[in-house]
Amino acid sequence: MSTTEGTPRPAPENAPAATADVDRSDPAHRSWLKEAVRKVRAESGRSADTHLLAFPLPEEWGIDLYLKDESTHPTGSLKHRLARSLFLYGLCNGWIRPGRPVIEASSGSTAVSEAYFAGLIGVPFIAVMPRTTSPEKTRLIEFQGGRCHLVDDPRSVYEVSAALAAETGGHFLDQFTYAERATDWRGNNNIAESVYQQLSAERFPEPAWIVATAGTGGTSATFARYIHYMQYDTRVCVPDPENSCFFDGWTRGDPDAASDAASRIEGIGRPRMEPSFVPAAIDRMMKVPDAASVAAVRALERSLGRRAGGSTGTGLWSALRIVAEMRAAGRTGSVVTLICDPGDRYLDKYYADAWLAEQGLDIAPYARTLERFLATGEWAAGA
Repeated sequence: MSTTEGTPRPAPENAPAATADVDRSDPAHRSWLKEAVRKVRAESGRSADTHLLAFPLPEEWGIDLYLKDESTHPTGSLKHRLARSLFLYGLCNGWIRPGRPVIEASSGSTAVSEAYFAGLIGVPFIAVMPRTTSPEKTRLIEFQGGRCHLVDDPRSVYEVSAALAAETGGHFLDQFTYAERATDWRGNNNIAESVYQQLSAERFPEPAWIVATAGTGGTSATFARYIHYMQYDTRVCVPDPENSCFFDGWTRGDPDAASDAASRIEGIGRPRMEPSFVPAAIDRMMKVPDAASVAAVRALERSLGRRAGGSTGTGLWSALRIVAEMRAAGRTGSVVTLICDPGDRYLDKYYADAWLAEQGLDIAPYARTLERFLATGEWAAGA
């Protein structure tokens, strides 16, 4: 019987171009790949689950608010989960190779986590980031062994990353395309499954709402898909900051929605509708003023003694507004949102009054809204 060797099929849309300089059947390459996957999977076993913190609300309201504290991951943010998934996805697809750089377009936190995983398996890492990214994130990337490539136009990070990958023979991880497909949304201790397990003994174990901000859109997609798969009645709300197109694209059903300005809330909000943002899976969006996000993150510090990044404030503002709506309607239940990363990365921004003045942000009206709500249960009209 004769055998023939077929020609490779075309790569799927958005997949990195195939390379001919690696024999993937070579025992040395297969040995490197197996060891790299083992190291990334072993890291997951060493990383304990993150805490689900209760935000203090009067018990008689009959509404419980929780924050999933993703800042306790080894690299300090929600993006640790995503980076692990993206590395496993790239390795198992044969895209990440020994000695070749891994490259990412990022506003910082994803790159910190990816630099960590690149160091774990011994490949170089380059982060392509807007020049406005906080200096602390740049320091953390370099601490993990990565290199930062800063650009003036935040909209150019995709093209610059792809060009660097082509020039170096490396792999562009492309979180904004692959976040929603690299994560196992059916379970396997993803963030959604974790939340439901942690709520199992609470008085409202199935939350009425989960509030998840969007950078890639992968987290909101994971929550929504898991909820539909498990047939829960939970709704998913995605808050969007200023200078982001997600809200407009979702409300208008416009996949080509765009924004000319960069988001001031690092880690969330995008100038284009990212491939990993899945609008049809989510139930609601809110547009949140940046000043409200900062007011909320400072309220979090007063309530829980924890500083967090601006994206946490965006989610907390929306979660508290949902709590107010539930209370006004006489409904009980639970609401969950996220602590995405720690506030020490943003001391010169969201916790600096000089930065607020420079940006023209007045947080006082939003701070008063939160103070009044937490004291009386009444949400200011129009806030």
